Amino acid sequence: MEEWVGKKWHRWITSTAEQDHAQAAVTLEEIRVTLAVLFRAFGGDGGLKIEAASGTEHGARRRFLQKVAGTGRAVPLAWRDESTLRLPDRIDLFAERERNRDLYLWLAALAAGEESPGLPLPWVARNQALTRIALARFPGLRERYGQLVAALQALRPDPDALPDGEAAQERVIRAALSDPDHTLELPWAARPPQPVHLWLHPSPPLLRAVRCSSEQDAPDGSPSGESKEPEKKQRRRAERTDMPDGEDGLVAIRMDAILSWAEFMNVDRTTDDDDEDAEKAAEDMDVMSVSRDSQPSVKRLRFDLDMPAAEYDDLPLSEGVTLPEWDYRKRELQPDRCCILPMEARHLGAPELPSHLRRTAKRLRNQFQALVQTRIWERGLADGSEVDLDAYLHFTTEKMSGHVAAGDNLYREFRNGNRDLACLLLADLSLSTDAAVNDDDRVIDVIRDSLHLFTEALSATGDRFAIHGFSSKRRDQVRVHKLKGFDERPDDRVRGRINAIKPGYYTRMGAAIRYSADLLSRQSASRQLLLILTDGKPNDLDKYEGRYGIEDTREAVREARKKGLFPFCVTIDREGGEYLPHLFGPDSFIVIRRPEELPKHLPLLYARLTAS
Repeated sequence: MEEWVGKKWHRWITSTAEQDHAQAAVTLEEIRVTLAVLFRAFGGDGGLKIEAASGTEHGARRRFLQKVAGTGRAVPLAWRDESTLRLPDRIDLFAERERNRDLYLWLAALAAGEESPGLPLPWVARNQALTRIALARFPGLRERYGQLVAALQALRPDPDALPDGEAAQERVIRAALSDPDHTLELPWAARPPQPVHLWLHPSPPLLRAVRCSSEQDAPDGSPSGESKEPEKKQRRRAERTDMPDGEDGLVAIRMDAILSWAEFMNVDRTTDDDDEDAEKAAEDMDVMSVSRDSQPSVKRLRFDLDMPAAEYDDLPLSEGVTLPEWDYRKRELQPDRCCILPMEARHLGAPELPSHLRRTAKRLRNQFQALVQTRIWERGLADGSEVDLDAYLHFTTEKMSGHVAAGDNLYREFRNGNRDLACLLLADLSLSTDAAVNDDDRVIDVIRDSLHLFTEALSATGDRFAIHGFSSKRRDQVRVHKLKGFDERPDDRVRGRINAIKPGYYTRMGAAIRYSADLLSRQSASRQLLLILTDGKPNDLDKYEGRYGIEDTREAVREARKKGLFPFCVTIDREGGEYLPHLFGPDSFIVIRRPEELPKHLPLLYARLTAS
């Protein structure tokens, strides 16, 4: 009975204290794609990804009911850094759903102005400057901004009911919102002002960190515990800290009380227990502290792998090829930054085409034979099946007019014409391809079937093509696996290499694209297609995550286009539409939302790309 009453009381006091409007709520997930497009249209950096912001404590005065309910301490506010634009996961501030949606759009327009030079540093003045920039660039937002200001001021506290210092702050904020053209300064008060939802965060959370070497590998052996993904895909704050050494622990035992979860302190705590409430505890933490531990735990989030022993590894084809890498912070190519290791499978798989693909492969070969050879007249031949009348008339006219004309090339013949194109398919073989697609197949199995059918289809066209797979572990080990070269026939050996592919390590996509573009550009063909097959974003261990990997890949694609190549990306990442336009452009990628359909889509996609 006591527990039932407690739940009822908690539900009532919480809903009463928080003046939100659940029926008019708009979530970031449902408007994310629109925001991504508008943010770029507003002039924002296309390399930024949009993610949910976690709530941060504001320290402002709370209402009495909020104190009783223990709510209102933290509010998610919009802010951005060099790689991410963070927006509230859900906006239910206003009673009208349209107004909540407008707030999302306004925050995207405001954040886009952060690229402007000469912005003031103080919070109020900076947001006033961003407001002026947004309204000057897009006058159509002025009416919506006025409606948002009027709706927000109706929710803010009455200055006359606040202490003098806080009242002065509130009046300044109201004036700054109503008239952004007159720059104001925020006066001092004992408490911070109430959060301003129309502005960016006054002090975005920048967390401390200790240096953590990327050379540290995971402990030997594979942990036997399960790996679980939280239900809420919310962006969380975290910090790095040193792992306790296990010797200088703090003993805190009270038999009359139960210890509860709290923020991380650098004290020793056993890590071999399975905390069933770990996910719930994580939901309650403002900041998660992350450290490296040499011991396996029952539940794991992420682990690293050691390279295989030499006798089990694939065969290296050369000592390595050094390539540059783009540093977007310095805006320059770093020479000889990466090392490509061309490799070939040491132990080939079965040389036969898998039985479940044979029927589809036969159908594709028949379909692709229509692309093979279009019969054309070759003119100006020294010998042929019939006289070339155009050449003969030209010869006769020149001769009768007294000019010297060669009479050697007066014939023509109806011959088969080959398409003048070359294609290199670059397949992502990173560790993420070990994920399950359904009860029977993994991503790597779908990729393997796709490569088989791609090979069978193109073998019927006579087009020159090559297939390579890649994965990486840091910049000095970008492994590119040769599955089929341009000068090889699609025989049993090629099928054996495709059957032997397996999940590798990470995805240093920029280096793999540069290497593949160099191979493709050596082919003497008027059209050169670089087809990239992947299942996620670029990433690697040594700072090649987030913005760095995205920008290096984008630069590698630009370099490929300068060489006259046509890069095109095929992804099974359902979120690919958010970042691929920045990498490849709006018309140079496709998202296959059902991975199991990739094998039948890939050859047909090639046919469409090379039809004209």
